[in-house]
Amino acid sequence: MRNLFKHLKQSAFLIACGFAMIAPASAQTDVDGIMMRKNNFCTGFQYSYSSWDQYWEGKRKRTNENLGDISTQMIGWMGNYGITNKLNFLFSVPYVWTKASAGTLHGVNGIQDLSLMLKYKLLEKKYGKGKFSFFALGGFSFPVSNYVADYQPLAIGLRSKNLTGRFTADYEYNRMFITGTAAYIHRSNIEIDRDFYYTDEPHYTNEVKMPDAASFQVRLGYRGSLFGAEAIVSNWTTLGGFDISRNNMPFPSNEMNATMAGFSVKCNPRALPGLSLMVGGNYTLAGRNMGQAIGANGAVMYVFDFNKKTKTAN
Repeated sequence: MRNLFKHLKQSAFLIACGFAMIAPASAQTDVDGIMMRKNNFCTGFQYSYSSWDQYWEGKRKRTNENLGDISTQMIGWMGNYGITNKLNFLFSVPYVWTKASAGTLHGVNGIQDLSLMLKYKLLEKKYGKGKFSFFALGGFSFPVSNYVADYQPLAIGLRSKNLTGRFTADYEYNRMFITGTAAYIHRSNIEIDRDFYYTDEPHYTNEVKMPDAASFQVRLGYRGSLFGAEAIVSNWTTLGGFDISRNNMPFPSNEMNATMAGFSVKCNPRALPGLSLMVGGNYTLAGRNMGQAIGANGAVMYVFDFNKKTKTAN
């Protein structure tokens, strides 16, 4: 059960921040320095896979051979529409399934949370060949299926409603860029199917107070018209919660921290304008109540241009 707990932590972290890690910079996501142009709609599907057999129980790293490898898979549909050149509307919804390769606990699957976001370009300044941009984003996510949160760590999510505020700074020079983001995530309380639970004290209720969280990310790479690549370092920090105790069951409001490193590569085929193909990977460098996962991901995206075309007469 302790090892299983870590899987929820891993799956919850990857899902909550998953689109940030999966989509490269040219996919116009909530964490990059690119905007979708007015009346353009970028949409597509992303797939990710992660697996681990070691985890941190608090700060203590350990394994549990009775459960084998813990794996999480996700297929997500996402989109970004340019309301104006400075204001974008983004959405994403993932389908997630989990699995333990050994033991008697069964994995689960289902649609997780719908995320809705507005991204606005506050500032753009040019300095010779360089360009600095600053963005603000507000987001809201909520469960869209009746999945069980208190089945850690094979649950597909935590069932909290989340409000996210994010700021992003981006500097590009001769197609090289560096992007930094910082976000605060406010999480609502959740309800579970029992009237008593113990954290670091007893609670005679079915309501669980979920701690808020902070997210940080730095991207460094090349942003070309036909090819792009970037290195990514991300951090997720839970602002509260508690460690899972030894030989005890996991719980949704545990503290969950992780630092991850990854990369992504994208290609825009010249023969198929509007199409983007992306692949990437990531690895958990350090964590607390988190599986040390290695993962891979890929995406296929397409941009539809709904601007009126000018007709020419002979």
